[in-house]
Amino acid sequence: MSIRVLIADDHAVVRDGLALVLGHLEGFEVVGEAATGHDAVKQAVLLKPDVILMDVQMPELDGVEATRKVTELLPGVAVLMLSMYSDEAAAVGAMAAGARGYLLKGASHADVAAALRAVVAGQAIFGQEVADVLLAQIGTGGVQRPYPFPRLSERERQVLDLLVAGNRTNQIASALFVSSKTVSNQLTSIYHKLGVVDRTEAILLARDKGLPLR
Repeated sequence: MSIRVLIADDHAVVRDGLALVLGHLEGFEVVGEAATGHDAVKQAVLLKPDVILMDVQMPELDGVEATRKVTELLPGVAVLMLSMYSDEAAAVGAMAAGARGYLLKGASHADVAAALRAVVAGQAIFGQEVADVLLAQIGTGGVQRPYPFPRLSERERQVLDLLVAGNRTNQIASALFVSSKTVSNQLTSIYHKLGVVDRTEAILLARDKGLPLR
């Protein structure tokens, strides 16, 4: 049976190119396309594909959040993220949202096809950069060290980690493919949950608790 693929990317030329490539490969069937994150979720629910090729940066709802919604609604649907950049924060965020793989758009057709087959089979496919980050977050004995602020959501943890690493609000927004206003709102929530008044106190507290976990 063919692997049923939904292509989600805000650029028509990219969608058309991927559809053309997959259409010429044996064992794949492109069942739909989506130009926004919201549309990707909607099409996934309607079409129930085997796998979604999901762009990281998309309008209305970014690819990471769209992936989170898809995996919550349809846990049997695999998601393979595509990005122009080997951004560690976005890749780790995608994995936390439920994506099974993360590839760069410069990957060969053979690599994309192999990754699609792998994630549908339940395997995880990530680049070396992401593997390095994951290994750095693993504690002694292969057990991940507990995050010191359990009240924070996954996205708030990503924001705090980037803050502690010295990034400004606009840089965090760029790394996570969200607006600066969204990051500012998340920082306000983080300060409240940590019981601090500003970014300086948040950074000092986070470093005192051992962040970054490397």
